[in-house]
Amino acid sequence: MNGLIGKKIGMTSVYDSTGKSVACTVIEAGPCVVTQVKTEQTDGYTALQLAYGDTKAKNTSKPLQGHFEKANTEPKHKLVEFRDFSIVEKAIGEIIKVDDVFNEGDMVHAVGVTKGKGFQGVVKRYGFAGVGGATHGQHNRQRAPGSMGASSYPSRVFKGKRLPGRTGGDNVKVKNLKVLKVFADQNLILIKGAIPGHKGAYVILEKK
Repeated sequence: MNGLIGKKIGMTSVYDSTGKSVACTVIEAGPCVVTQVKTEQTDGYTALQLAYGDTKAKNTSKPLQGHFEKANTEPKHKLVEFRDFSIVEKAIGEIIKVDDVFNEGDMVHAVGVTKGKGFQGVVKRYGFAGVGGATHGQHNRQRAPGSMGASSYPSRVFKGKRLPGRTGGDNVKVKNLKVLKVFADQNLILIKGAIPGHKGAYVILEKK
């Protein structure tokens, strides 16, 4: 599957051919460096390993520093492998740009990490309505989870019960998003709709 690594810049809106305003996400997709080429003969499958996002050598392990030196590139922050990449003739160290992979009108899948929201209660985490009004003896119970189970049996809370806890920070794939525009000179791509992650978060784009 063809794809690129990118960074979420933010959101904006553009007008389509009918004059309707369409919300979209701006992604800086690439340029990505080919750091490894896998083939059927050597690895049992075909894939390209791409790298994106400069980082300091002091923050990179020695094995990875050698890995990047083989590709004749500076240390990168993000490494992603794309299996069955159609551009298999690419060699180690070559650059893949956004217009090499995506065109306007393409459908893509976007993989990102959702915004972390910390420890949250059941109202924010799962959309619970709370116990109810403040009358009839209800005191400070508006955002409580309510009953969790019987007393004599099972005398415990079942596993999987939706309770307060850490919210967000999950890997999420959003499928079938449309590419609205590609700005090859700026390595930017505009994708219809929202993509998981905060501004500046890394995003993996897979061409459908």
